[in-house]
Amino acid sequence: MLSSLATDLGGRLHGPDGTVDGAAIDSRGEVDGRLFVPLVAERDGHEFVPAAVDGGAAAYLTSRPPGPSVDAPAIVVDDTAAALTVLGRIARRRLTGPVVGITGSVGKTSVKDLTLAACSTAGAAWASVASFNNELGVPLTLANAPEGSGVTIVEMGARGLGHIAELCEVARPTIGVVTRVALVHSELFGSIDDVASGKGELVEALPTGGTAVLNADDPLVAAMATRTDASVLTYGTGDGADRPSVRSSEVRVDRLLRPTFVVEADVPTEPGRRRAELTLEVRGAHMASNATAALATALAAGVPFDAAIEGLGSASVSPWRMEVAAAPSGALVINDAYNANPTSMRAAFRSLTELPAERRLAVVGLMAELGPEGPGEHLAIAEEAAEAGIELIAVAAPQYGDRARHVADRDDAAAALGTLGSGDAVLVKGSRVTGLERLAAELLGR
Repeated sequence: MLSSLATDLGGRLHGPDGTVDGAAIDSRGEVDGRLFVPLVAERDGHEFVPAAVDGGAAAYLTSRPPGPSVDAPAIVVDDTAAALTVLGRIARRRLTGPVVGITGSVGKTSVKDLTLAACSTAGAAWASVASFNNELGVPLTLANAPEGSGVTIVEMGARGLGHIAELCEVARPTIGVVTRVALVHSELFGSIDDVASGKGELVEALPTGGTAVLNADDPLVAAMATRTDASVLTYGTGDGADRPSVRSSEVRVDRLLRPTFVVEADVPTEPGRRRAELTLEVRGAHMASNATAALATALAAGVPFDAAIEGLGSASVSPWRMEVAAAPSGALVINDAYNANPTSMRAAFRSLTELPAERRLAVVGLMAELGPEGPGEHLAIAEEAAEAGIELIAVAAPQYGDRARHVADRDDAAAALGTLGSGDAVLVKGSRVTGLERLAAELLGR
């Protein structure tokens, strides 16, 4: 009830009592029946309370005196952002199944999406929407988890040391997944060792009865096993004495980059070491590692091996991540424009070289937040593109140096590509600030 929620939030209810089903911070999104939380940032979210109520919001938080023009109950609090954090903690208390926290320098959103698919065939599961992985997205994920969710999956991003720990205080994960440690956000973290320290805050937060799911192929991640009292489940490609608990091998891709590979897993509740061949609908050879992480996570959550394999076989991932499609011109286009860092850029280049094409081009934007390592990393990426026979077109990113063709904006990039045909393959990739997903859409005639 709103009255008890107001008490828990340290606020007071204005208007009639009632109930809400989840929370929202964007009046343009799904607000029906939810509690609208107006945030004060560049714009004051209180301006959008009437629109949210018109859209169906059942009630709203406010740090302003409620006005008579809005016909909905209000909970008056001192700070709506702080109240959202408390709301996440309240919502976490009603979750009885496993809560999975996923972090890492690369791959965490794809692993989140794949884990949701792997868990959903065995019962109800819920996960963060898109990349809702910060101090706003985590409590929203918890607040919107439906009653009866067997597994709740929370993506966790970080802008510096201590951020993952703060998110764990809200989400209290019982399973923690770390994908990779790479040179990402080093401008905010510092060194790669600092990145590893920050990501490892997730495994440190796990309870003794929990499980840490760690990438055995990444030494900085594998070393996190010493930072937790929880059980450790490893995944990767190793063999022999160092074989991980969940292993992928024999990875190959078809002409549209759909990977097929073999997975093996030790499943304590099932006889012997289980084995299956798996083909994904998501694209790129590197997705085999992400799917192996998802399989390990699903097993840690108690999902049967066969059910997890079934779910992974039909999984999809969030938009603008390794989307491969044929343009009306006949050219193949890889839209991987959601984000960019040296690790994901190299993986995208490998995928581009695996496409059947006579000419391969990559339109790239800035790799943001790399700190002092940024200039050298951009030059190294340009050199690797040249060595792979990839024509590099850099959009408003002079950091790529002389090995790239430089253009000012998206329209200039389209002009630089020229007339494309069936023998061409184009990768579109850059950090979110560059907005290159719109170029990919234009190339595909969307």
